[in-house]
Amino acid sequence: MNLLLAMCRRIDWITEKIGKSIGWLLLAAVVISAGNAIIRKAFDLSSNAFLEAQWYMFGAVFMLGAGYVFLHDQHVRIDVLSNRMSRRKQVWLDVFGITIFLLPLCCFVAWTSLPSLQLAIETKEVSANPGGLLRWPVYALVPIGFSFLAIQSLSELIKRVAFLTGHGPDPHAKPEKTDEEILLEELRLEEEAKAAAAKQPTKGASA
Repeated sequence: MNLLLAMCRRIDWITEKIGKSIGWLLLAAVVISAGNAIIRKAFDLSSNAFLEAQWYMFGAVFMLGAGYVFLHDQHVRIDVLSNRMSRRKQVWLDVFGITIFLLPLCCFVAWTSLPSLQLAIETKEVSANPGGLLRWPVYALVPIGFSFLAIQSLSELIKRVAFLTGHGPDPHAKPEKTDEEILLEELRLEEEAKAAAAKQPTKGASA
């Protein structure tokens, strides 16, 4: 189990790096979108390549960032029932969902998307829009993105099994206090310290 947990830490590190790196694609998409809008308004010119490039970047963020979202437990949940369960039952539910639904779905989508990718590469498929881009890079995001998600799902599954068997901590245990609560507590303590210091008599006044 220790070897598997070490592998999980490596997978989590890679996922973390990927998630933080693709954030730059959002900035690039905003710059391209703004530049395209300025050129269109100022010179009455436009580029389908620029438009499609920003779509590709948003697609890359969505597909390549799925594993990063799962790592930080920020994906959409339906908590109507799970909130009423104990933490161990919630983890068992995660194990069931990852094993029965998520991992098979990732493998199925990644595998079935390969023929479309291969065909787009062989035919050098290009967008139907004038001046559009090659299609295969955006097709490639599907198998790559779902493969990354499957690998991260495997890491999450191992961590949850380790928790259930007593070999590891709860991978997504909620802190006793949120970041906002901690910040408010620090501000309150700081204000109390300032108030206490203001009440203390000065040396001149005591003399």
